[in-house]
Amino acid sequence: MQEPFSRNEVKVAVIGGGTGSFTMLSALKNHTTQLAALVNMADDGSSTGVLRDELGALPPGDVRQCLVALSDSPKVRDLFDYRFEEGTFKGHSFGNLLLTALEKVTGNFAEAVETASEILRINGMVIPVTLDDVRLKMEWPEVSTILHGERVIDDEYFKYDPRRATLSLVPEASANPTAVMAIERADIVVVSPGDLYTSLGPVLVIKGIADALKKTKAKIVYVANLVTKDGQTEGFTVSEHADEIERFAGGPFLDYVLYNEQEPSLEVEERYHAENAYLVEVDKKALNKAPYTAIGGKFLGQMAVSKKSDSLISPRSLIRHDADAVAETIIKLYMRSIGE
Repeated sequence: MQEPFSRNEVKVAVIGGGTGSFTMLSALKNHTTQLAALVNMADDGSSTGVLRDELGALPPGDVRQCLVALSDSPKVRDLFDYRFEEGTFKGHSFGNLLLTALEKVTGNFAEAVETASEILRINGMVIPVTLDDVRLKMEWPEVSTILHGERVIDDEYFKYDPRRATLSLVPEASANPTAVMAIERADIVVVSPGDLYTSLGPVLVIKGIADALKKTKAKIVYVANLVTKDGQTEGFTVSEHADEIERFAGGPFLDYVLYNEQEPSLEVEERYHAENAYLVEVDKKALNKAPYTAIGGKFLGQMAVSKKSDSLISPRSLIRHDADAVAETIIKLYMRSIGE
C-alpha cells in the first residue's frame, strides 16, 4: 500500500470529484505538497461513460481532473485536458484515453493512476475511493422509485424529495485502503463543493470512507455549494446541504462549514436564474445551532470560460469559488486549532 503522505507539512485530504475538487486542489497546492485527492468512482457520463461501456474501464474523468490540478508540468497538463473536436475520438479527452490504456496495460487502475502521476509530475497523490466497478443507485422506498446511474441521476428532475431517498453503490463498494489511510493520517479533510447526489454522495456512502471520517482526528471542512441545482436542491440552505453530507455518511462528522456571503453581479445572477439556479441561502439561525462551526466569507470567484471542445461544462457549472480565499481560510482554521 502506497503512503499518501511523506513529508512533515500540513497534510490535506480532499474529497469529491470533478470541478469542485479541481478548484480546491489547484489552490491548496500553494500551501502544501502533502495533498491526497480522494476521487468519486461512480461517474458514467460523457467520455467516461463511453469508455466504461465499450472497454469495461473504471471511470477516468474525475481522476484526470485531479491529476491535472496537482501537476507541475503545464504542457503535459494541457495535453491531458485536450479534448478531440472531431472524428472517432470526438468528445474524448486525451487524459481519459491514456488512463484507460494504462489500466488495460497494467491490469490495475491504481497502478494506471500512479503511472499517470509520474508522467504529470504531480505534487501529492490521487486516490480512487474504491477500485470496484460500481454504479450509483438512488431509491425512494416509500414510492418504489429507483434511478440507476450517475448520468441518469445527474440529469433527473426529482419528482420526490431527495432527502427521503437512499443513495448507494451497486454492488456495495469496498473502500480503497489507501483512501482510508489518507483520511486517518490527514491534518485536514476538505469535502469539496459539488453536486450532492452525483459527486459527493458516491464517496460518502462507502462504509469504510464514512467510518474513517467519523474516527479521524483531522479537522473536517465542508465547502458549501454556491448555487442550487434545478430539480434537485432548489430551496436548499447551507445547513440543509451540510445535513445531506452528513446523512450520506450515516452521522455527524463535520467540524467546519464554509459558506459564501458575497453577491454576484446582476449579469451573473441573471444567467443562473435563466437556468433556475439560485445562490444558496445562508440560514444563520440553523447554522448557529449546528454542532459544527459555520464560517462565512467572500468566496465568490470569476466566471469560468467554457471551451468549444469541452462538451462536459454546463451553464450551471460556470460559477466558481474563489479557491485561493477558501484555501487560505482552511489553512488559517487549522493553524488556529493547533495553537489553541
